[in-house]
Amino acid sequence: MRKSTILLLSSSFCLLQMGGVSCTSKQTPDEESVTERAETAFLAQDTPADDTPGSAASSDIGNFVKASKAATPAVVHIKTTYSASANYDESFGQAYGSPSGGGTAMGSGSGVLISGNGYIATNNHVVENASAIEVILPDNRRFAAELIGRDPNTDLALIKIKADNLPSIKLGNSDSVQVGEWAVAVGYPFSLNTTVTAGIISAKARSIGIINRPSRNGNAEPSGNLGVESFIQTDAAINPGNSGGALVNTNGELIGINSAIASQTGSYAGYAFAIPVNLAKKILGDLREYGTVKRGLLGVSFPSPNAEAQYLQQQGLQPGVVKGVYITGVLGNSAAAAAGLQEGDIIQRIDGMQLNSSAEFSERIARHRPGDTVKLTYLRDNKTRSTSATLKGEEALATAKGNTNLDKIYNKLGASFSPLPGSLKQQLNLQAGVLVTDVRQGGFFDQVGIPSGTIIAFINGKSIKNPQDIDRALLSAQNGMIQMLAIAPDGSRVVFNFSLGA
Repeated sequence: MRKSTILLLSSSFCLLQMGGVSCTSKQTPDEESVTERAETAFLAQDTPADDTPGSAASSDIGNFVKASKAATPAVVHIKTTYSASANYDESFGQAYGSPSGGGTAMGSGSGVLISGNGYIATNNHVVENASAIEVILPDNRRFAAELIGRDPNTDLALIKIKADNLPSIKLGNSDSVQVGEWAVAVGYPFSLNTTVTAGIISAKARSIGIINRPSRNGNAEPSGNLGVESFIQTDAAINPGNSGGALVNTNGELIGINSAIASQTGSYAGYAFAIPVNLAKKILGDLREYGTVKRGLLGVSFPSPNAEAQYLQQQGLQPGVVKGVYITGVLGNSAAAAAGLQEGDIIQRIDGMQLNSSAEFSERIARHRPGDTVKLTYLRDNKTRSTSATLKGEEALATAKGNTNLDKIYNKLGASFSPLPGSLKQQLNLQAGVLVTDVRQGGFFDQVGIPSGTIIAFINGKSIKNPQDIDRALLSAQNGMIQMLAIAPDGSRVVFNFSLGA
């Protein structure tokens, strides 16, 4: 059976991911900031509630002219330049088959004007590590862009050009988007001029394991362990170069920022993924105001999205009957602990919104800043209870995290490790790696099928040379989102996520 690829949609080098080859951007991202308060106040406003099914005007279904006219003037072409040799980790390339080499590389992606004075939303992977960013407007005017801020954990970035009276896009409401609605994608695939495609929303709150990949210089970023994935999935045709472009409803309102596709070939194969605009609005607002993202954290752990159904079954629960997020741990001195949450609780609603997956839960929490209060409805001993939690910042959670017993983390993993023999390093042409020597029944490794003999090469983007590196990587995980890049005994490259919380 052929395995699908997760592809970030800017120009590419290939990285084995999720059991398949993932072509990630070999253009490097730059960051950009957001707008003056007067023009970008909408970024800080609450998204208006709209529970009406088919919010994108049912009378316009099948007619995409209105959407195209509204969106295309505000979608721009982004070209990046970077020094490939300065941002590439050779040991990563050896472990995962990515090409290396010196010289200057070029990248191409898309962006969305969110204000008339030049603030542009795009993907982090479009501008990451770029030495220069150029923006080309639909009328062919060219501007050098400034990076205001970027967030690897949501794959969003904010850039700015010096121009006024520009067309900007109207923000929609991704919460009211319905599966089956029409959507229109606008961008610059393969560096073509503005291109419009259409399809339907085929899923929501989709997690595909793409966010917490290593950076191309092999270093973990300080905030690189808080990845949030709750993509809008669409079958609108999207290809490399569409990264950072607009996904709009039939009214031309922005509902998502296009970010990735699933493909066996590296080109569109029917599955595309966009960052919900309601999450993007909060992230871009933070980048505008602070240059970084202020994250409110609850301090709970739960199974990663790809393992949660299996985990519930192991607890004797039926995922289709008991909806919610199963809590596997609560950090001391966290917002969750103060609110009275316990291991084994099932959080079913946040601020009145029914939760169907941990991806939804992570996105809802990620929309908040430290000090915000969220209302939680949870199930304990078959009884429904309610509480409120005041979220804490990353620093407070990191302090609590530092007191976490490392043995508890290893018990969750259910695995033991030993140094990689030199002969195996030579055989596989590796500079680093640690061998999995034991996998215990019921642990995470057992649940996701990671066998003994697997080689762990990277955790959260940092090269692993010995078991002590694993200790440090696990303890330094900001909110417990751990990504391991590994080589299976059969030689295949795999990526898997282990979530310790939000």
